[in-house]
Amino acid sequence: MVSDIIKSKMIAEILEGLISGGTENFAYVLEKLLNELMKIEREKCIGAEPFERTEERKGYANGFKDKTLYTRSGRLQLKIPKVRDLEFYPSCLEKGCRSEKALKLAIGEMYVQGVSTRQVKKITEELCGFEISSTQVSRVASLLDEELEAFRQRSLGRIEYLYVDARYEKIRQNGSVRDLAVLSAIGVNEEGKREILGISVSFSEAEVHWRCFFEDLQKRGMRGLQLIISDDHSGLGRARKAVFPSVPWQRCTFHMAQNAQGYAPKQEMKEEIGQALRDIFNCPNLSLAQECKRNAVDKYSKVAPKFSEWLENNIEEGLTFFQFPQEHRRKIRTSNAMERLNQEIKRRTRLVRVFPNEKSCERLVTAVLQEIHEEWVTGKVYLNLG
Repeated sequence: MVSDIIKSKMIAEILEGLISGGTENFAYVLEKLLNELMKIEREKCIGAEPFERTEERKGYANGFKDKTLYTRSGRLQLKIPKVRDLEFYPSCLEKGCRSEKALKLAIGEMYVQGVSTRQVKKITEELCGFEISSTQVSRVASLLDEELEAFRQRSLGRIEYLYVDARYEKIRQNGSVRDLAVLSAIGVNEEGKREILGISVSFSEAEVHWRCFFEDLQKRGMRGLQLIISDDHSGLGRARKAVFPSVPWQRCTFHMAQNAQGYAPKQEMKEEIGQALRDIFNCPNLSLAQECKRNAVDKYSKVAPKFSEWLENNIEEGLTFFQFPQEHRRKIRTSNAMERLNQEIKRRTRLVRVFPNEKSCERLVTAVLQEIHEEWVTGKVYLNLG
């Protein structure tokens, strides 16, 4: 009994943290869920499903009335079901409005639990106040996944710059816990605004998974790519060369400066070597950067020969950004945009700790990223492409 109470409190804390960490992320899910529950409640009221002939029918569906509902999560576009020959107003909407926090918590539980039929049935019955059939439960649960799948598979257009990266999440699989890679991509479109282009939960960052990820972006219509920005990773690099052989690559200069410090012969030289890299990247043009590089190679050839050799062999991967407009360079020379996105994902997923399955992880990450995507495409220009 005590253990059950402790477990319940832990689940509540996890879910509260998940929701309070960004309740706005569930606005579109609230909208979809309420619209579907209102239709189910109308069916219950009139005693018949759509187009069903039955002696138990008490009234007839009579279309919908549009209603905009402003909540703490954002604006919801609802369709209130109308009924002919009966007085009807959906109680689930009234309950949802009165206890929006509880509804968000319920939706959060759907995500964490992997949208199990048992959980959805419990949640929808609490909202509607009557028993929900298994068919209706499946309908509600599938709506959530359909919405997220539609976002993941939407058509893409012209993308100028592509940022890619991966982070790892713990997922329970076949009785053990594994680290699975969450691959994601940001693009800057022809309007100069950022988009979330792709999300995929994969077994690793091996070439085969990155290749499938890139090919999916192509199949969905991504075109016009001018530059790919990422950290150095062998699997990603091989996939990039295979799928986008003619597209230039910018290696993240921030991570390069960090990597360079690993070649310092002494601890006290690490900061100096990192600064040497930053001095090269901060040059006003490519010719000065090349000159700065040659000077550094000569300077460290004896006091830090491994760094000098690494610098000569690798620095060109970090200088690609000089080929692009000066006003773009600071934002395209690092993968910091992906780092910030991964931090936002981590802020939502760290409370879950271990996902019950891949689908549950993909569902929550997609929900977080879809809301970020909508803010970006309706917000300010990220890069002026002129």
